[in-house]
Amino acid sequence: MAGSSADSPQGRDIEVQVSMVGENIIIDLNFAVPASQQEVWDVLTDFDGMADFVSNLKESKIVSVSEDKFTIFQSGTATYGPIRYPFESTREVRLIPYDKILTHLISGNMHKLEGTTYLTDEAGLTRVVHRTEAIPKVWIPAVVGKVFIEHEVREQFNEMRNEVIRRKRAVLKKGHERNRTSDD
Repeated sequence: MAGSSADSPQGRDIEVQVSMVGENIIIDLNFAVPASQQEVWDVLTDFDGMADFVSNLKESKIVSVSEDKFTIFQSGTATYGPIRYPFESTREVRLIPYDKILTHLISGNMHKLEGTTYLTDEAGLTRVVHRTEAIPKVWIPAVVGKVFIEHEVREQFNEMRNEVIRRKRAVLKKGHERNRTSDD
């Protein structure tokens, strides 16, 4: 399957670009997953379950819900080699099903954290295009920082993509088993 985790277990096919301009960090990400927009959406918006399949998250939960937006809290530690960066954030998340997810920092260990994720159908694949603009509260050296951030973002989204595929396979397997038992 093109674009599946079987083709790229480390997510090498996930394009990540990190730009550091002054204190601003801009992250652009792009990849495809062999699943419907709703299947991808269900994983990307599983805030209460996200710590179960994204390894650098210790906690992820919905704090409040109102109409088209959620307030979520997440905490964890990003690690790359000897570098460790503990993080936590409370963010407002606006949802435009199954096309767009917007996030805005309310509080946490960043000065700014704005994210936009777009999901588009590409003939059996869903294209995920994500942009984050951030200003950390701590100084991050440019060369090491770019490599660290690129690694962490690629790993997070690869784990989410793997979860999409895992869930899709579980549904297909369940349907196949149901069909086999009804044929008996």
